[in-house]
Amino acid sequence: MVGGRGVVVLSGAGLSTESGIPDYRGAGGTLRRHSPMTHQEFIGSEAARQRYWARSHLGWTAVAQARPNVGHRAVAVLQRDGYLSGIITQNVDGLHQAAGATAVIELHGSLSRVVCLDCGEISSRRFLEQRLREATPDFRAGATRLNPDGDVDLPEEVVREFRIVSCHACGTGVLKPDMVFFGENVPRPRVDECYRLVDDANALLVLGSSLAVMSGLRFVRHAAKTGKPVLIVNKGETRGDPHALVRVDRTLGPALAELAERLGCPLSEPAVDGARRRVPPVPEMPRR
Repeated sequence: MVGGRGVVVLSGAGLSTESGIPDYRGAGGTLRRHSPMTHQEFIGSEAARQRYWARSHLGWTAVAQARPNVGHRAVAVLQRDGYLSGIITQNVDGLHQAAGATAVIELHGSLSRVVCLDCGEISSRRFLEQRLREATPDFRAGATRLNPDGDVDLPEEVVREFRIVSCHACGTGVLKPDMVFFGENVPRPRVDECYRLVDDANALLVLGSSLAVMSGLRFVRHAAKTGKPVLIVNKGETRGDPHALVRVDRTLGPALAELAERLGCPLSEPAVDGARRRVPPVPEMPRR
């Protein structure tokens, strides 16, 4: 099916677990022991925002230093060699782009950007991290476990020591990562763009997603309803399995490397100097 070209990829957290970023619902998924921040909590409580940014401030380092794994690189070369007509990801880690993929639709946004909920200004996460370090220069907490949304677990007494900052542009606005929290809707234009990709595709290839939430499952249902083949590679069952023409239960990295090899797409070698991956570039905002 992939050899026939015109395939759209829909990727989920399972693709990034081999890069050290955990998923929510896999065998070791964090939903078993961690409740992610919801949109309602973040909007409605300054204490919740303080807790989120304190935990995310520490977790960001691990996310920003994560490197693409062989699965990300396989997707990038399949796109480069013309087998993929689009990439939709539910992930917020930027690893598809770091592996060389282009025109990736980030369904749930990105941790590398920050948006002001008051004035709408979008700025770099690296710029915010600089401001947060300056606001609480003595904040030295040990991160115990990284979560998929880029935060870590911290005791409440440690969280209370952390100072959050307002928007640098308007001076008072609430800052939020430019990503979709639980309980928040994906922007409609983004959803429509994904539907157009699926409509124009020859097949939909799901990689590393349990499809437990409707944000991704709707594209599987749409593809199946319109007669497009649905192909799923994932460790464990998914909600999309009844719609799948092909279902492969394998670890993503080896499976995608084998797929690329069978199609004659050599994988580019990862950097051998151990250099850590940088998040996709976002223009830095000047201090005011």
